[in-house]
Amino acid sequence: MAEQLWGGETTKAVENFPVSGERVPLPVIHWLGRIKGAAARVNADLGQLDADVAKRIADAADKVAGGQYDDQFPIDVFQTGSGTSSNMNTNEVLANIAGEGTHPNDHVNMGQSSNDVFPSAVHLAALEQTTKNLLPALDTLAQALEAKAGEFKDIVKSGRTHLMDAVPVTLGQEFAGYAAQIRQGEARVKDTLPRLSQIPLGGTATGTGLNSHRDFAAKVRETLTKDTGLEINAPAHPFEAQGNRDGLVEASGALKVIAVSLTKIANDLAFMGSGPRVGIGELFLPELQKGSSIMPGKVNPVIPEVCLQVAAQVIGNDTAITIGGMQGQFELNVRIPLMARNLLQSIHLLTSACTMLADKCVSGLEANLAGCEASAEGTLATATALNPYIGYDKAGEIVKEATKSGRPLREVAREKGVDEDTLNKALNLREIAAGSGFAE
Repeated sequence: MAEQLWGGETTKAVENFPVSGERVPLPVIHWLGRIKGAAARVNADLGQLDADVAKRIADAADKVAGGQYDDQFPIDVFQTGSGTSSNMNTNEVLANIAGEGTHPNDHVNMGQSSNDVFPSAVHLAALEQTTKNLLPALDTLAQALEAKAGEFKDIVKSGRTHLMDAVPVTLGQEFAGYAAQIRQGEARVKDTLPRLSQIPLGGTATGTGLNSHRDFAAKVRETLTKDTGLEINAPAHPFEAQGNRDGLVEASGALKVIAVSLTKIANDLAFMGSGPRVGIGELFLPELQKGSSIMPGKVNPVIPEVCLQVAAQVIGNDTAITIGGMQGQFELNVRIPLMARNLLQSIHLLTSACTMLADKCVSGLEANLAGCEASAEGTLATATALNPYIGYDKAGEIVKEATKSGRPLREVAREKGVDEDTLNKALNLREIAAGSGFAE
């Protein structure tokens, strides 16, 4: 750092909050820059701010938004709950870059308060990261799963419920289900965006808009939308937007659902790849690295394991965000830095995990045809297809005898008097997997 551009309020905050060593997420800092730049330009257009001062502030803000001054934002993320310290940090840095005669509060902060600017920056950082990064990553994963569903559509294997053998399914049906889970998660995230895009800017200290021009907020939103391509909206009500952060809680909830889906998918992939000789052994996982420092040739489900860890972290982050969202007393929520830190981390982690799972695991999966065939032939649950012909009780007797003796289901069924035509008609594994056609 060639020069310290922050001032006394930033220094106090650095001294007051030596907590984690983790700074405010840079996307939030960059959005504080964007908002300050748009605010300066709008205030000049409205006749509130000298044009030359506004231009210098806006030019400085553009550089902050572009990441040129990231090292000038040293405050710990665990700080005053409104984000006031980071807002003051931004005001001081921009005033010093803009030059002599620029006041951090009177000019850079004109028409604003930490109470409306900082949460606006958090909402917009989350909106941008979700739109530009997470949603494309979810689409990539869904496409990879859909491709495997097509590739595996004719491979019959045993279904499993309660981790026990169940009636046959196809590997393709399972992967189509995984793909649908991710598509549903994608839709849930998209549903949160209209409310995530509602920002409290213009409410200033308590939502009344004191010291802000009546046209200020709308014009800043319009400017930011034009500059970024993101749809940025007015709040449902100024006091709703100022006193709570429900939009962040809702967005985090959608991310938690994705984490739950990833847990299901990653666990299934690891189980189906287990063995491959003495486990379930229905999938061959891509070999990315040595699986053991002592056992030669071992392949571990490393990518599913990473996804499981990411999912756990996202679910933990959601709990903290939920608690943070509960701390809105009267006209202000005061846990915003915590919520910002956890939500943006969750977005980043899920973006990375979905991309990695698609590229380094799903796309390279191969069906273990022998393992799938063995599980399909081996499950005694195929006796379910005999129910319409011989009844549940007699089919149950056949299963019990086959289990006890270890003999094939067909052999025991013949011994119990089931004719060959009925067996051939009822025990066609591909038709059993097709069922009524509902899951095709």
